Amino acid sequence: MSRTPSTFVLVSGAWQGGWVWQPVARRLRAAGHEVVTLTMPGLAAEDSRAGLHLSDAVDHVVREIEGRDLHDVALVGHSWGGYPVTGAAHEVHDRLAKIVYYNALVPARGVPLIDENEEYARILQAAIEASPDGSVPVLLEQVPVLMPDQSEDARKLFFELLTPQPGGYFLESLDVPDVTALGVPVAYVLGEDDQALARPGTELAARIGLTPVMISGGHQSMLTHPDEVAETLLKS
Repeated sequence: MSRTPSTFVLVSGAWQGGWVWQPVARRLRAAGHEVVTLTMPGLAAEDSRAGLHLSDAVDHVVREIEGRDLHDVALVGHSWGGYPVTGAAHEVHDRLAKIVYYNALVPARGVPLIDENEEYARILQAAIEASPDGSVPVLLEQVPVLMPDQSEDARKLFFELLTPQPGGYFLESLDVPDVTALGVPVAYVLGEDDQALARPGTELAARIGLTPVMISGGHQSMLTHPDEVAETLLKS
């Protein structure tokens, strides 16, 4: 049975922290909802990124939901955040009102992100091998893929806010069924100009039998179109 969310738990994608959700979070709070914006282990500026595993990110989401004793949660994952959201959903499904994949990977069972796209795999593997802590940075020339509709100045500012991603998060997979088995409503929201996903968003949504709800903007539309993203999350 569908429940009205009382709390939105927003999980950011690779290289980003809870800060990326602040414009949307402000709008959701104004609509009367509690909002928790999460930064995964290794993605705060002062964090160590060595030796982290995908399970660390999953466990972090679970701890935040259980530790705050949250119920009727809308659990939202952006981009790579679809991985920890999927893993955590199986642990806290009785506390969820809905699950939303937003410009997100819908993990295939046993398939890590690095195996979703051959070109991405070459880039990620080379970065991991070259890094002393096994992390993956973003290069400035890669930012237009994330923000295709923004000015050079906006892209440079966004780039300055990004943090290297723990490599283990890209190398490891989940061994869980699809979230559709949990009895919790699921939605997929897709930016019409998203160019950054490892596979087309329509294909990822189809993995769990969904047709995406289309919205304006690119991969980072929570920053560039926060009104529309917030409104869509409230309605999805």
